[in-house]
Amino acid sequence: MSKRDFYDVLGVDQNASEQEIKKAYRKLAREYHPDVNKADDAEEKFKEVKEAYDTLSDSQKRAHYDQFGHQDPNQGFGGAGGAGDFGGFGDIFDMFFGGGRRDPNAPRQGSDLQYTMNLDFKEAVFGKETDIEIPKEETCSDCSGSGTKSGASPETCSECKGAGQLNVEQNTPFGRVVNRRVCTKCQGTGQTVKESDKCAKCGGKGKVKKRKKIHIKIPAGVDTGQQIRVSGQGEPGERGGPPGDLYVVFNVKSHEFFKRDGDDIHCEMPITFPQAALGDEVEVPTLNGKVKLKIPAGTQNATHFRLRGKGVPNVHGMGQGDQHVQIKVVVPKVLSDKQKDLLREFNDESGDEMPDEQSQNFFEKVKRALKNFS
Repeated sequence: MSKRDFYDVLGVDQNASEQEIKKAYRKLAREYHPDVNKADDAEEKFKEVKEAYDTLSDSQKRAHYDQFGHQDPNQGFGGAGGAGDFGGFGDIFDMFFGGGRRDPNAPRQGSDLQYTMNLDFKEAVFGKETDIEIPKEETCSDCSGSGTKSGASPETCSECKGAGQLNVEQNTPFGRVVNRRVCTKCQGTGQTVKESDKCAKCGGKGKVKKRKKIHIKIPAGVDTGQQIRVSGQGEPGERGGPPGDLYVVFNVKSHEFFKRDGDDIHCEMPITFPQAALGDEVEVPTLNGKVKLKIPAGTQNATHFRLRGKGVPNVHGMGQGDQHVQIKVVVPKVLSDKQKDLLREFNDESGDEMPDEQSQNFFEKVKRALKNFS
């Protein structure tokens, strides 16, 4: 997919001043920063905005971009970075009021977690409450997250001098470019712990892996691909930052009788030829038990009936869907001689051709559905 024009991304024209560019970026960064915006596309938009600002806020990069656009032969100026580049919400302000330098000791929100849950058809329709166990990191109780044993303290990283970042210079045909990279020695924290001072329980990491039981309330009407957010059940934050969130994504198994389409369900109801010709009243399985359905005389194969309000509850509480019933006229596989004679007599009387014998038996499915949802 081709990149959008950087000026369009920030919503400024090509003659925009440095202050106008900074102001536009500041507004968009606040709007799309993943710490405050949990929309599915917020992270990608934040990356796009950051890449545009990184280029247009630097006079040299901006001149190259104005000349070459996205085809600049001097690729590698930096960019949006990965999800690991996002710090806490305060990092945005550090960018403007702290000389563009991230405070390695600032609180940072923990990472989000995702858990895929399989549900059977009935569980998804009616919802349920359950407990799940997930592996997650928790703040070490022995060192309270510092990573050091009792009486010891972290030291300022000797590699980055506490900045958490390193400037890497690169010579290019257009001059020297300085790229900022996360310090690999301290992993961007600005601090290191001596081997002899490390907490014995967490090994200096400040966190330990555990399996945690979490109570989940699944709303009625969820469907495959939908998710719920369990606030504060993600990875723990760093340096006093808030924890991330847990996203539970659902995968719903299909049902042998009911077919779901949004909040509506569809099913096929088998009836005999006499029932179709003469009319009858049959029991139809629904999600809430059996209901009576009147079959008018002369009903044709594949006729549809709608049972209002007999579908799936809307997951957002917006009413309930309908149930659509398609009639299947079933032809018996085996006939007695008397039955055949009567059908031939009927055919002669009606003047129609005798249809071929078919085998379409749905009664077993209906019996199971009547049992499961009664």
